[in-house]
Amino acid sequence: MDWIGSMLLLCLGFVMLIKGADFFVEGASKIAEKFGIPQLVIGLTIVAMGTSAPEAAVSITAALKGNADITIGNIVGSNILNILVILGISAAVAPLAVKKSTVFGELPFMIGITILLFLLGAGGSIGFGDGALLMLLFVAYLAYLFRMAKKGDGSPRDASKKLCLWKSLLGTAAGLALIVTGSYIAVDAASVLARLFGMTERFIGLTIVALGTSLPELFTSVSAAAKGKADIAVGNIVGSNIFNILFVVGASALITPVPFSEGFYEDTLIAAGAGVLLLFFSMRKCRLNRLGGWLLLIGYGAYFAFLCL
Repeated sequence: MDWIGSMLLLCLGFVMLIKGADFFVEGASKIAEKFGIPQLVIGLTIVAMGTSAPEAAVSITAALKGNADITIGNIVGSNILNILVILGISAAVAPLAVKKSTVFGELPFMIGITILLFLLGAGGSIGFGDGALLMLLFVAYLAYLFRMAKKGDGSPRDASKKLCLWKSLLGTAAGLALIVTGSYIAVDAASVLARLFGMTERFIGLTIVALGTSLPELFTSVSAAAKGKADIAVGNIVGSNIFNILFVVGASALITPVPFSEGFYEDTLIAAGAGVLLLFFSMRKCRLNRLGGWLLLIGYGAYFAFLCL
């Protein structure tokens, strides 16, 4: 297969992933709305997980196919890109207010589990026990979200609206099918491109695949920022990054040991550093302003230059 065919297949895979995530989020949100689940829970679970579904599908598929560098590269690269590029662009569009619970709760937690990922991978691979620990932390995180929702941080949805349940179920299933199929196509095409151009799977995973699977977060967050819904913009990114590490890496490690090459040590520390930058810029008045957004974008430019060296 030539490089043009591989690029076309990669684009097709990304389109399927993006549309699949869109259908999945829409369908799952309507199902949750039908049963009166609070908005906060829907936003921090279904929307964050739905926009991270491409990362999950690609990473788990890559792990099953033995393309470990794409698995870790996709997650670490997506988390770096989510903060430095997506929130950078969002804040450049409009200053983002950040909730106190995000500044003093979810953001430090995200930084902590990124450092934990580095420590788990320092042994050369992330095994079954490590995956079980990450999944346990994921369950604890979900429990925290539901507890926060019970305290009244989110208003309940109006369950009285007449919603067609079977259409929502069909949309959710169709979205999941597109995500799974698109992930197989994207991983295969990315692996072929890496071989054709002599690029490492690490570089492909950290850049091309990470960008493609982060497109749902990009569209969701920039759109939310433009509409003045800052909580969705920041919450979606932080929730997605947490989901990426705890669920995606955890699930991949439960299926098969995931090798963690030395090249990812620096990338994982950079991901943690990006989280620290976001926390630093957000602490003053719980707000990420335009200057902070531009500095995040400059940070990604420096990181990309480092990758190309």
